[in-house]
Amino acid sequence: MKTWYQRTEEDILADLHVTKDGHTLEAAAELLETEGENVLEGGKKKSTLQVFLSQFADLLVIILIIAAVISAFTGSEESTIVIIAVIILNAILGTVQHKKAEKSLDSLKSLSSPSAKVIRDGQKMEIDSKNVVPGDILLLEAGDLVVADGRVLNSYSLQVNESSLTGESTSVDKTEGVIVEEVPLAERSNMVYSSSLVTYGRGVVVVTGTGMDTEIGKIASLMNATKEKKTPLQVSLDQFSSKLAMVIMVICAIVFALSLYRQMPVLDAMMFAVALAVAAIPEALSSIVTIVQAMGTQKMAKEHAIIKELKAVESLGCVSVICSDKTGTLTQNKMTVQNIYIDGKVIGPEELDLKNQLHRYLLYDAILTNDSTIVDGKGIGDPTEYSLVEMVRKIDLPDRAIRDMMPRLEEIPFDSDRKLMTTKYRLHGVPTLLTKGALDVLLDRTTRIRTSEGIQEMTEADREAILNQNLNFSENGLRVLAFAYREAEENENLSLDSEDNYIFLGLISMIDPPREESAAAVADAKRAGIRPVMITGDHKITATAIARQIGIFEDGDMAVTGPELDAMSDEELDEKIARISVYARVSPENKIRIVDAWQRRGHVVSMTGDGVNDAPALKKADIGVAMGITGTEVSKDAASMILTDDNFATIIKAVANGRNVYRNIKNAIQFLLSGNMAGILSVLYTSVMALPVPFAPVHLLFINLLTDSLPAIAIGMEPAERDLLSEKPRDPKEGILTRKFMTDILVQGALIAAATMAAFYMGLGQGGSALASTMAFATLTAARLFHGFNCRSKHSIFKIGFSGNWYSLAAFAAGMVFLNLVLFVPVLKRLFLVSSLTSGQFGMIYLLAIIPTILIQCVKMIREH
Repeated sequence: MKTWYQRTEEDILADLHVTKDGHTLEAAAELLETEGENVLEGGKKKSTLQVFLSQFADLLVIILIIAAVISAFTGSEESTIVIIAVIILNAILGTVQHKKAEKSLDSLKSLSSPSAKVIRDGQKMEIDSKNVVPGDILLLEAGDLVVADGRVLNSYSLQVNESSLTGESTSVDKTEGVIVEEVPLAERSNMVYSSSLVTYGRGVVVVTGTGMDTEIGKIASLMNATKEKKTPLQVSLDQFSSKLAMVIMVICAIVFALSLYRQMPVLDAMMFAVALAVAAIPEALSSIVTIVQAMGTQKMAKEHAIIKELKAVESLGCVSVICSDKTGTLTQNKMTVQNIYIDGKVIGPEELDLKNQLHRYLLYDAILTNDSTIVDGKGIGDPTEYSLVEMVRKIDLPDRAIRDMMPRLEEIPFDSDRKLMTTKYRLHGVPTLLTKGALDVLLDRTTRIRTSEGIQEMTEADREAILNQNLNFSENGLRVLAFAYREAEENENLSLDSEDNYIFLGLISMIDPPREESAAAVADAKRAGIRPVMITGDHKITATAIARQIGIFEDGDMAVTGPELDAMSDEELDEKIARISVYARVSPENKIRIVDAWQRRGHVVSMTGDGVNDAPALKKADIGVAMGITGTEVSKDAASMILTDDNFATIIKAVANGRNVYRNIKNAIQFLLSGNMAGILSVLYTSVMALPVPFAPVHLLFINLLTDSLPAIAIGMEPAERDLLSEKPRDPKEGILTRKFMTDILVQGALIAAATMAAFYMGLGQGGSALASTMAFATLTAARLFHGFNCRSKHSIFKIGFSGNWYSLAAFAAGMVFLNLVLFVPVLKRLFLVSSLTSGQFGMIYLLAIIPTILIQCVKMIREH
């Protein structure tokens, strides 16, 4: 049987039971039910049992298992039961967290899944790519991701990059017609394949295969999602943890040797060493970082910023330059036609008259040199183009009927280098080229002008009048499109050389007003030490007018065009870059150069983009930001963050979120390490001073389970403070574990250890080692719970308030309830080797536990004042 590329168009359409008007909505729904969704089956995920068992392959868990075995040999059944229960509980929590993270990732993937433009019931519509079915008529244009395999029905200079399938990096020209002989996949020029990228032109395709029936589906095992890489922060923390583990093992060995030297029984000495290891290793560290980052990405997703990579959350906090596109990001992306310059006069769009032949040609040009449409009030395609469709509909011109009446013969699609789009039609029986584009390009190719008095040679006065009107429009922040036409020879084939010797028709000016929140967002960015820069393909004067309105362009700033930038040397650009606020008429190469220049100065750069040509610059930037609404699939693929509302203000919110996530992680780490430091110092002190063991392993397990996990997660949920955007961006080269940070950890750990040892000595004096161990355990637990409030912020608790983070209050309350249950419930007292306490001893525990927090808060208040 012949394959799809060897069969005629008629055969394929008949075989798929479809016409060029596409499936009916009912037929498409039935096919989706029988064929299934257009998705690739992912790699085999670990089962819940496999995830559960993998939780035991951990250094800490192995140490705990050893502790359980030692406890069993020493006849301490209670300790053995508690340790095993804690290990199992920890594995259950880890499994639940893993499964939750999987679900979060799946939901984020679905949020950033591509859409497809199809024809159904003869209407152009946009649907999710997963709903595409065999036989759908797919419309492709530059920037689209091909979402299914298909046969090309019409090609308008269609070029596709198939490197994901063939490994060939250059784009392939796609053509219509049958290929008779058998050829390899790379030479099937009349087919397009799922996961390839449209790099140029436009095409109409009938879908022949979806999901696992596509070529990429056949090799889906090679395309299954790769394992998530650890973020730089996680890697550095893992390295820190492994070094800490090595140091702890050495200290444990020394403590074990000292214990044997003091003639302690071997098993007791081993228990003492194990107790130190359990006290010292911050086992919750890695999971806390992942949880806080995952919660941060979920919060950002709710605020319209989809983070594709966890490491982007860390980098966001360091951003110091944001290079933003103008259209749709800083502006509303709701182009509306304002004024029209035609026949030497400025008129409103409502004054256009189809009976006036000059007006009629301009309207034909606006409707026919246009790939956009409006369906159910929603514009599909380029906003500039569908503003022209809205304009003609307002004067009751049947755009759809005109398009149906005059089929397009040939076209040269718009591209950012030519800045023109040309189509060929028969107007009144005459083959005619209609062109729209940038005035500075089109005017150079124009030799005549059409007026109410007929077609005349264009004079210098005409040219000057057009340029002056264009300048006037631009100075008022209006975007201007120029329109021209010429009659063609009967057998003339359309080519790039055809775009010359035009007759000028007129200018149509449009406005895309700034978003209401743009000015406030720009002000926030500047307050946060972030330099906002506008990069646009628009005219320099138009771009500067908008930039001045929203505060990006100030007195003394510079605006440069792409050609002016090309003329600068790297040294000249480095010298001027701090003063350049607006880049207009830029090329993709210009964008990369701008990013590179800022990065050379040591800045962390965020770049926004939506087009195919933006992908290299998005990859080059530290944080590439793609537009979720207007962005092409290529730009989304290259970016590390996608804005679902295409809004500049969302970037500033994401930066604040990124800073807050990093700050919360740092505070959680400070809490974990300072608490563990207190345990280490307490055990080391008693070892050196030849005192009894201050904690049983079950005590340390209880502390690490309750006073590590819950308050640390609560600290990770701390909301952003008002002054967060008043700080300068963080230096990405600066690690978390700075000298000041480590000093704070040591001092705070020492204060808690001192309170713990005071309780220990008090217990020794009043009732021996068992009471001393109970008082030390209770004091350390309570002190670490109180310490959670210290680590919420660098500010005092009186400045940030208790009610700002309900999670921290809940974690503190839960910890206190568990501690008191252990101290008072007889069964738990036996399990956790706790002695009975008098009311005086109980009061002393809480007094000593709160003293470190009072001292730390006093120092914070002194610093604030």
